[in-house]
Amino acid sequence: MYEKFRFLTSGESHGKCLTAIIEGLPSGFEITPDFINKELQRRQGGYGRGDRMKIESDTVEITSGVRFGKTTGAPVTLVIYNKDYENWEKVMSIYKEDENNEKSFTKYRPGHADYAGSIKYNHKDLRNILERSSARKTAIETAVGAVAKQILEQFNIHSYSKVLQIGTKINKEEFHSEIDKAKAEGDTLGGRFVVVYENMPVGLGSYVHWDRMLDGRIAQAVMSIPAIKAVEIGNGEHACELQGSEFHDEMFIENDKIVRETNNAGGIEGGMTNGENLEIFASMKPIPTLRKPLRTVDSSDMSQAEAHFERSDTCAVEACAVVAEARIACVLLNEILLKYGGDSFDEIMKNFS
Repeated sequence: MYEKFRFLTSGESHGKCLTAIIEGLPSGFEITPDFINKELQRRQGGYGRGDRMKIESDTVEITSGVRFGKTTGAPVTLVIYNKDYENWEKVMSIYKEDENNEKSFTKYRPGHADYAGSIKYNHKDLRNILERSSARKTAIETAVGAVAKQILEQFNIHSYSKVLQIGTKINKEEFHSEIDKAKAEGDTLGGRFVVVYENMPVGLGSYVHWDRMLDGRIAQAVMSIPAIKAVEIGNGEHACELQGSEFHDEMFIENDKIVRETNNAGGIEGGMTNGENLEIFASMKPIPTLRKPLRTVDSSDMSQAEAHFERSDTCAVEACAVVAEARIACVLLNEILLKYGGDSFDEIMKNFS
C-alpha cells in the first residue's frame, strides 16, 4: 500500500530518548515546536496519571527537515529526551560490559506483552519487552501526530476529544471519585472516549480496495494503541439494533448545499469521508499494571507468583484520547497528501482550492 506520509519511531520507556523520522512532507508547511509541546502536555495530563508524569515534562526537539519554521521537503526528525534516563543509564546501557541483573524481572504481567513477547523474541529478562511495549512510546507518536495536526489545521481541519465514561460511570462529576476509589484499592480503571474531526473534505479514502477504505485505516490506527480493545465509527455499536430507516443519514438541500440532520455514519460512507464530522469512539481496558498484583507465573522456574509492579497510572483514558487524536491525524494527513498531492505547500493548497 503506497504511503505518502509515513514515519518510524524508536526508543524505550527508560532509554535515553524517543525518536521519530517522518518522510513525505512537502516543503513550505509551517511547523513549530510550541504546537507539538502543547499536544505533549495534553497527553501528560488527565486525572489518574502516575508518578512518571511528575518526572517527565515532555518537550520535542526538531533536528532536521525544518528551517526557519517551515518544512524543506527533507525528512523531519523529532526527539524527546527521557529525563528519568539518568536513573537508568546503567540498566539501559547499550554496552556489553554493563550487563547485570539489576531491575530485570521474570514474572509475567497478565494483560501486557510480556508472555507472548518473551516467546517470540526469546528473551529471559522481560525488561527487554517492557521497555518497547510500554505506552511511553505514545509520547513520540503524539509528537508526530501533532505535526500532522498542525498541517491539517492549515486546511481548516480541527479536532477535539472527550472522555465519555470511566469504569461504569458516565456522569463526569463522578469520574474523579471513581478513580480515587480504584487507586485506594490498588486497582486501575478504563473507559470510553470520542475523537471528533471537523470540516472534513468529501472523498478522503476509497471504496475500490479494502486497504484504502478510510474507516478500516482509522480503526487500525486507534485499535493498535496500547490498552484499546474496541473502536466504533459513528453509531456503530448500536447499528445492529436499528432499522435502515432509523440508522442511515438522510440528505436534504439547504441554501444549495447538501445537509444532514443526523450523523450515524460518523462521517464515513463507503470507506470515504462524506463531509460530515468524523466521529470515532474507542474503549480502553484498565491498565494491566496493578499495585494489587495479579496472580501469574515466574518464567525463571515456572512457579506460581505475583505479577511485577513498576510505576503505573490508575487511569489514563484522557491521555489515550489525545494519542488517538494524533494517530487519526496521521491517517488523515496521508489521505490529504495523496488526494491533493504536490511537492510544496503552495501546490497542494492550489489543488485543494
